Amino acid sequence: MTRGRTALLLAGAMSLTAAIGHLACIAGGPRWYLAMGAGERMAAAAAQGRWQPTLVTLAIAALLALWGLYAWSGAGLIGRLPLLRWALAGVTTVYLARGLLFVPLQAHFPGNSPAFWYVSSAICAAIGLVHLAGLWQAWPRLAGR
Repeated sequence: MTRGRTALLLAGAMSLTAAIGHLACIAGGPRWYLAMGAGERMAAAAAQGRWQPTLVTLAIAALLALWGLYAWSGAGLIGRLPLLRWALAGVTTVYLARGLLFVPLQAHFPGNSPAFWYVSSAICAAIGLVHLAGLWQAWPRLAGR
């Protein structure tokens, strides 16, 4: 098996699963926003039929899906995407930063529960570590692809 392929395949699946989870919030409505930890303000806005929760959630889902596609590109499952090595390095950095540096972020999102912060941060750190393992192993190979 090509170096880093398994980890990058898993990382891509994890990102795409997170994207689907965000889309489920839109489909599920305010109760899903609350259940997923988006906070009272976001759930209330969704309940009022405001467009902001949907747009924000769609943007996050699209970004997560793109990150999944980049991981799968690094794994060789799909064609090579532009700036592959550097995009994967950026994605890895964002996931690890979000997972490990959640304390400063909490002040900017006061409506989110402590459970949300711990669970979502653990998930982000795990996805970041899987990305890191795949990127570390595949880095030399990704330069020539």
